[in-house]
Amino acid sequence: MVATTLFRGEAMNEEAKDEQRPRRLNSLEDRNAVVESAVDRAVKRGDFDDLPGLGRPLKGLGNSEDPDWWIKQKMDQENISGVAPAAFQLRKENAVLEDTLDVFDREADVRDYLAGFNERVRAAVMDLREGPPIFTPPRDVDREVAAWRRRRTPSEPRREDDAVPERQRRGDDGPPRRWWRLWRR
Repeated sequence: MVATTLFRGEAMNEEAKDEQRPRRLNSLEDRNAVVESAVDRAVKRGDFDDLPGLGRPLKGLGNSEDPDWWIKQKMDQENISGVAPAAFQLRKENAVLEDTLDVFDREADVRDYLAGFNERVRAAVMDLREGPPIFTPPRDVDREVAAWRRRRTPSEPRREDDAVPERQRRGDDGPPRRWWRLWRR
């Protein structure tokens, strides 16, 4: 009788060890069963009792064809940025660069921001990771600073002479000559 008890004890210990070992999940049904049992245990423990938004419908669930609507919504709620590829970030930053520069009060700040922007463009071009190609060119710092100065000064009344293109002031009113036409003469 003692041997049977030891055997049963050993058998029970083996069963307990089997439960502690991770099961090999060979099929989808096995995986679903493991997930369902884990969810059931969590519900019994009360892990889902005090969640924020309990009983309220999810916003935006039925009005979007975008499969990633939920991650975009979360990024907007958490104010997360900088997770797009560098090409998209730089293109977006390039589109609003003048507005960004107009916020600065000192020329040194404008130059520092442009130097950082140009460095980010160069780093993105040299980056060998996969992603969309970079079409954003670096900005000429002196030209951008001059444009920043012009935008900051109150606009002077334009002279009538400024509105006339240089070609018309020279008396050359025709279209620009093409190189092959010049070559043939």
